Formats: sequence, C-alpha cells, structure tokens
Amino acid sequence: MAISTVAAIREAIEVIEAAVGDVSAPLGMVLGSGLGEVADEIENARTISYDKIPHLPSSTVKGHAGRLVRGTWQGREVIMLQGRVHKYEGHSFPRVALPAQLLGAMGVDVLVLTNAAGAVNAQFTPGDLMLITDHLNLAGGNPLVGHNDSRIGPRFPDMTEVYDKKLRQTALACAAEQGIKLQQGVYVGVLGPSYETPSEIRMVRALGGDAVGMSTVPEAIAARHMGVRVLGLSCISNLGAGMGGGKLDHSHVAEVAGEATDRMRRLLAAIVRTLPDLPVRRDVIDRLAGRANP
Repeated sequence: MAISTVAAIREAIEVIEAAVGDVSAPLGMVLGSGLGEVADEIENARTISYDKIPHLPSSTVKGHAGRLVRGTWQGREVIMLQGRVHKYEGHSFPRVALPAQLLGAMGVDVLVLTNAAGAVNAQFTPGDLMLITDHLNLAGGNPLVGHNDSRIGPRFPDMTEVYDKKLRQTALACAAEQGIKLQQGVYVGVLGPSYETPSEIRMVRALGGDAVGMSTVPEAIAARHMGVRVLGLSCISNLGAGMGGGKLDHSHVAEVAGEATDRMRRLLAAIVRTLPDLPVRRDVIDRLAGRANP
C-alpha cells in the first residue's frame, strides 16, 4: 500500500531534523540549473543530501547538487534546495512536487523558484532574466491528482494568482535599483527531456508563452495548494528551436545560466533584503504534524 503524502512528509522531516536540527524557516528557495552556488553563501549552513531523505528522489541532472541547505542568507533564515528533480527523470508528478511540499511543511511563507528556460519571445536573448508572471502547464499532468488531504490544502485550489503580485512588484523594484534588466513573461512547463521542435516553439508562442522549460510548474502548483506565496525567476539560457542557429544541448544551457549567476544572485539578494519580516507558518507545521485539526 502506497504511503500517504502526509506520512511521507512527516518521515522526511523527522530524518532532516535528526540530521540538521530544527529546519523551520519563513523563506524557501529552489535553485535551478547553474544557480546552485548561491547556496554556498549561506552562513551557519547545515546540509543534508537528498539521497538521505526518505521519499525524496535524488537528482540525476548535471548542475543539480541535490542538497537541502538551512542557514542564514542576507540576514534571513532560509532553506535552499540546491537542485531539483524532474518528471522526465522517471518520477511521478507527486514525487517531483514533494520537495516544495516539504518546504511548506517546514513553515515557509514565501517560496522562490528559479530555473533555466528557453526563449520563446523573440525579444528575449540568452542571459536575460525573466520574472514569471504566470504559467501554462503543458507537461501532461498535475501533482494534485489523486486523493486530497485537507491538511495539505483544498481539493480545488485557486490558481488565479500563482505568482504573487506583491512579490513580483518587489522583484521589479529591486531589479531597477540594481540596474538589472528583468524581462517579464509566461513560463510554459513541458515534460522533456527532449528539447522542443521548431513547430512546438511556434505553438507555444501562439498560446501566449514567453519561455519554456521542464520544471517549476509542479512545484508552484503544490506550493499554492498549501497557501505558500510563490515568486518565479527564469534565466533565459537559449533561444527556442528554430529561433537561432545551431543545435541545443544541456551543457550550453548550464554554461549560460552560470554566466548569468552573478546577476541572478544580486537580484535574489536584493529581493531577500527588501522583503518585510516573514512569518514561519506554525499553523501548517502543527497541522501536518497532527497537532491541530484540519
């Protein structure tokens, strides 16, 4: 019999706390391709690798270290996930979303999701940063399919504003202050692992997409289901198929994302410093720990 999501969350957190102590924090971050080194700046860092956390799949993708890091960054208590797992690695959508749910269960109020994405908007160039204003889920599934446990969230969660408007305003203001060009657009989540065809890129553009990638959407859906506020940022690592010369490969994606790391790091740092005091959501912690009624 498959273990319930709440039971999986409880068992995972029990192991994490045994390894690194109390990990509750108001701010969580998922660091995508080429951005993992941001976690190396955390002060008083306590870490545990994904392969030691029950029910949490290990990442097999280059550039995703696969570690949970807890500590202080820019004067804020934070939990960073250094790398992520993807559906195309052979995992179910619920398993892909479990890391985001763990962060929610640790009391995170704001979750920052970062990724590397391909440009669909012809005005974008590799190396640009993009603020995610909304998403299109074309990955062929949803992490909330199946039994819904009301201790995690409602059966039919609202997705009118997946990416929090106030957080987006903060990001835009911080980018302006730092002199960082920040594009805005709709992120389109696809399954992968093959890159899109030129026809698929034209289809995505016709549907209103500005950038395309193979992550983020399941995490954002799961986080909003729990009432966590989400901020999404993409590094535009390549032009979509048919938009430029040459073929696409992951090593180039990681290289461009790495070159943009300093700007992304400066932007993230400014955003974190600017955020008002955030609460640790003890109500969620207690509810999932069985200390409160759903």
